[in-house]
Amino acid sequence: MTQALLREIIDYANRANPYPLYEELRKTPVSHDGDGPYVVSTYYEIHSLLHDPRISSDAKNLKATGDDLLGDQSDEEGTTLPPSFLKLDPPDHDRLRRMTNRPFGPPHAPHRVHDMRDELGSLVTGLIDGIVETGQLDRIDLVDQFAYPFPVSVICRLLGIPREDEPRFHVWAETLAASLDPDPDADPTQRGQGSMDARMELGMYLAGLIEERRKNPGDDMLSQLATADGPDGAMTTMEALSTSALLLIAGHETTVNLITNGMLTLLRHPEALERLRNDPDLAVPIVEELLRYEPPVQLLPQRTTLSDIEVAGVTIPKGASVWLMLAAGNRDPKRFENPDRFDPDRKDIQHLGLGSGIHSCFGAPLARQEAQLALSELARRLENPRLLEDPPQYRQNSVLRGPRHLPIACDGIRP
Repeated sequence: MTQALLREIIDYANRANPYPLYEELRKTPVSHDGDGPYVVSTYYEIHSLLHDPRISSDAKNLKATGDDLLGDQSDEEGTTLPPSFLKLDPPDHDRLRRMTNRPFGPPHAPHRVHDMRDELGSLVTGLIDGIVETGQLDRIDLVDQFAYPFPVSVICRLLGIPREDEPRFHVWAETLAASLDPDPDADPTQRGQGSMDARMELGMYLAGLIEERRKNPGDDMLSQLATADGPDGAMTTMEALSTSALLLIAGHETTVNLITNGMLTLLRHPEALERLRNDPDLAVPIVEELLRYEPPVQLLPQRTTLSDIEVAGVTIPKGASVWLMLAAGNRDPKRFENPDRFDPDRKDIQHLGLGSGIHSCFGAPLARQEAQLALSELARRLENPRLLEDPPQYRQNSVLRGPRHLPIACDGIRP
């Protein structure tokens, strides 16, 4: 039963609306059959495991099988770089995350994300102005023309990529994004080679930039990753490379989905869109509700038990594969009232949309700010926006779920 439900959730035919399947899954909080993974689908059990030190993110600890259901959907880095801290356990995880956080956020760099706000606003304005310049308001693809290029540019500015090199980063990001999104009609050998080439080119470019920044550091994040030598020591070149790649790929992909799922939801709830147009401060609770209602990361399939663990009366043995179904937990009626209702006024939104525990989303403050600015400005400037396709075409990926294209039309764009 569990394997059959998982196959339905992963099946592209259900990508537009997997939530009835999650509801069925929640009937058994911890389910398992055959040689497949142990699937945890209820809020409190997922939240507990995200904070449990007996749950590992390191694939080397996996003894059981079961993750092959996803193919390569969940691999955001490939084999050309060492694993980022996302795929490590303490103490290695903690050391690298602390080192990365020093130039990114509190307490050492408390203003970095906040001080990017004006630059983020300029990027949003420029992308919307670019839509105006096309003169084609009868068909706008919000993914290709806005939600996709925006976070790539943000990551480039954050790392300190020279402006003239940003187009190269966009090409690499697009290729790597495609590798995360399996296409059953594409030649797997050709796709794999294209992805490998992009990773190699990106790695060589970043390696050269890291060495240059070690000689001539600036105030950008890449310089600080390359030169910092604090209590945890200094990052090796390979550690700086894998961390930079993580910031580019993982952070970018989730933000694209958050913005795109957000606009899709608002267009389906025009009263909420109108409220946001009149009150941009509403973007804060709207983004939190979106992270619950349509999370950009639907599930975490790469978890392993370090010892036998009892969860909801089920013993999960050491070395077992565990899937944490975040999107199912976010709509658990035992935690949220009317969970299938999009409610910007929801008072208690302790969602799982950005994870929790030691692996909670590293870039959460930046992702929140990007989404708040993007959605509030789209709501303010687009006149009578409307969906042209509902449901839109979704990406193949069932882990990083979101529309691949979001065609809309509008009557005009306000200055």
